[in-house]
Amino acid sequence: MKKIYRVEVDCPNCAEKMQEAIKNTEGVKDAALSFMTLKCKVEFEEGVDTDDVLFNMRQNVKAIEDEMEIYE
Repeated sequence: MKKIYRVEVDCPNCAEKMQEAIKNTEGVKDAALSFMTLKCKVEFEEGVDTDDVLFNMRQNVKAIEDEMEIYE
């Protein structure tokens, strides 16, 4: 399953860190974040609860920078 999320991030370097944090979240198969569009495409592993994974993605990006956010 793939979903697209809006993201809030201030700079390209932070966007790259955010993308890596999302990619490294358990349940995420792949992710691609565009700083220009402030959107992130996330491909989930089969059978995961996307709401739980989204919660963990948010926790991971907040650990890098508290002002980063992911919106449904």
